[in-house]
Amino acid sequence: MNKQEQIVIVGAGLVGSLLATLLVKRGFAVDVYEKRPDPRKNINLAGRSINLALSHRGIRGLQMAGVFDQIAPQLIPMHGRKLHDTDGQLGFQPYGREGEFINSVSRNELNKCLIGEAEIFGVNFHFAHICEEVDFEKTNLTFMHEGKTVHASGSVVFGTDGAFSAVRSAFQKTDRFNYSQHYIEHGYKELAMPPVNGDFAMEPNFLHIWPRGKYMLIALPNPDKTFTCTLFFPFEGSPSFSELNTPDKALAFFQKEFPDVVTRIPDLKEQFMHNPASSLVTVKCFPWVKNRTMILGDACHAIVPFYGQGMNAGFEDCRLLMEMAEAKEFDWDKVLPEFQQTRKKDTDAIADLALKNFIEMRDWVGDEKFLLRKKIEAKLHAQFPKQWIPQYSMVTFNDIPYSEAKERGSRQDAIMEELLSTSTLPNPNEIDLNSIILKLS
Repeated sequence: MNKQEQIVIVGAGLVGSLLATLLVKRGFAVDVYEKRPDPRKNINLAGRSINLALSHRGIRGLQMAGVFDQIAPQLIPMHGRKLHDTDGQLGFQPYGREGEFINSVSRNELNKCLIGEAEIFGVNFHFAHICEEVDFEKTNLTFMHEGKTVHASGSVVFGTDGAFSAVRSAFQKTDRFNYSQHYIEHGYKELAMPPVNGDFAMEPNFLHIWPRGKYMLIALPNPDKTFTCTLFFPFEGSPSFSELNTPDKALAFFQKEFPDVVTRIPDLKEQFMHNPASSLVTVKCFPWVKNRTMILGDACHAIVPFYGQGMNAGFEDCRLLMEMAEAKEFDWDKVLPEFQQTRKKDTDAIADLALKNFIEMRDWVGDEKFLLRKKIEAKLHAQFPKQWIPQYSMVTFNDIPYSEAKERGSRQDAIMEELLSTSTLPNPNEIDLNSIILKLS
């Protein structure tokens, strides 16, 4: 290969900036074009998806790029779910075995760090460049920057420009391109919970969740001692965003459903009315490759956030692509088609699992049968760590392909449903764990 090959990336978000670092450290010349202004210039992104959960798959991608140590100080470990009922009573569900946790991280701070690291290694960033046209045959691109037309060309083009990708939009104008998007009836609205006397208003090392059946509220900690609270709520109906259309209605609803939140957010009414309600979309499409242009991350497989895997899946895209490219000596004409064929089934699987996990988080986490199942699964995993792995652990703490995690999880679900289908729930201490493993095999 020619190590001075020019590579163009459209989108300087999390996936694009990580991919740029991975490529430039392997000797490629990399230019990244981004429609937004430089996020390092104190842009206020409050109310716009500023919290993420970094876990094993994403960490491996950052480690491959050699930037995890720079990111680590921004992370706040979350060891499980801290459940809040309407009376303010708390429950706890660990995410996995002792020592297993996910990490709260600010999207904006992580993005700024990744851009800075990429620049150190020689990536050229071009901000405020809006992608207008993609020529797949010549791998040429046309951008609009401050009213002027800018042209760019590379031997390979990667579109990492998010769920509403301009590069994917160009794909959609080509023949035999399959595309679907699905909006769920819920949207999300974010609220900031300030510190109390200079410290966190709640215990920081947990993902706090207020499950309420048809909707839920979650809260993730930030390094500045705030929490980012996110209400996942229907757009229409009762209750819904359309119904809570005045400050007093919003406050009355929170006083009824989330009373311990009201006391911790003094300006709740003002934030609720000011911060936008944003939609949640799942995107599936294929092919991801046209000649030497490929879409990656949310551009080809955007998912809802309920498994905390959107960013992690995108970072895993980058790692797996680099591993395959190195094995094939960066023969892009072989790498790109093979990557899309092997990766597609896994991104479809995590999209389905993310939708399923929304139901678990809002409906089941307080259910007696669900809690019993978690206890039994923990015992099974402790005694048979290779044969029985809870699906959440397969997705969050392993490299098991998402499609395999989905299939294995379905088999385990069926066994658990049969076990817990009796009118009297079993005593977890009296269950024959060996018989369950035999059913699994």
